[in-house]
Amino acid sequence: MTLQQLKYVIAVADAGSMNQAAKELFVAQSGLSAAIRELEEELGFSVFDRTNRGISVTRQGEEFLGYARQVAEQYRLLEERFVEKQVAKQHFSVSTQHYSFAVKAFVETVREFGMEKYEFAIHETKTYDVISDVRSGKSEIGILFLDDFNSKVLNKILEESGTEFHPLFLCRTFVYLWKGHPLAGQKQIAFEQLQDYPCLAFDQGSNNSFYFAEEVLSTSSYRRMIRVNDRATMLNLMMGLNGYTLCSGIICEELNGSEYSAVPLDSDEVMHIGYITRKKAGISSMGKKYIEELQKYGDRVLPGS
Repeated sequence: MTLQQLKYVIAVADAGSMNQAAKELFVAQSGLSAAIRELEEELGFSVFDRTNRGISVTRQGEEFLGYARQVAEQYRLLEERFVEKQVAKQHFSVSTQHYSFAVKAFVETVREFGMEKYEFAIHETKTYDVISDVRSGKSEIGILFLDDFNSKVLNKILEESGTEFHPLFLCRTFVYLWKGHPLAGQKQIAFEQLQDYPCLAFDQGSNNSFYFAEEVLSTSSYRRMIRVNDRATMLNLMMGLNGYTLCSGIICEELNGSEYSAVPLDSDEVMHIGYITRKKAGISSMGKKYIEELQKYGDRVLPGS
């Protein structure tokens, strides 16, 4: 196994195709394919599944890629520090479900450490990708929620992926909508009152399972449902179509604006907001600061949550 082979595997996984990776690496596709097949023979398993529709990473390949990325990153840092004589920047990355408070905590972390000596990244993404990013080492911390419905399945997935869940706070379920919505002025909303309005949910892509939903009550029957890919689109649909979503009730007006509100849902459903890390992995100083910022939002959770 060589470092070059590891770089090839990472490039193919990132590009999603042998042809595109070969172009980006400026090598012949035949040579790239041969190098990866030679590596797979040495490993005793396939890193990629190859079909007429393209390639995809196998389950064993996902695990292998996690370690390969760490090795490649460490080598890059060694080159910068000792060969190119550069002072390497420290990296900190977060992957999160679509929570504005998670983004705001990230903003405060960046402000604390500055960007002269550090490089930061935040990925607001799908549930499966949050877990995958932490498992592979792409992100140090992932933010998601568990409830009575999804906890058994997600905890099993976390265990198999070598990650673990750390609770931050409990939240009741709220209806998130714009302040011009006909139900926005109520003190509490019953689920039945929502049936005439479109429910907005984040699309989970090919892993579109009830267990990966970012919203509670994912198995409930909705007369109208619209799936979206990003938070900005969801907010636009709230105003344009009187749409709503179900959430933790923690609103970050600094990022989302003051045109939206959260009204308690008449439900006993509870969200366990928390973060995931790789098992037995240490947390960096930036990671500790980020968690500290997240914990501040526990003060916004209503009594009895």
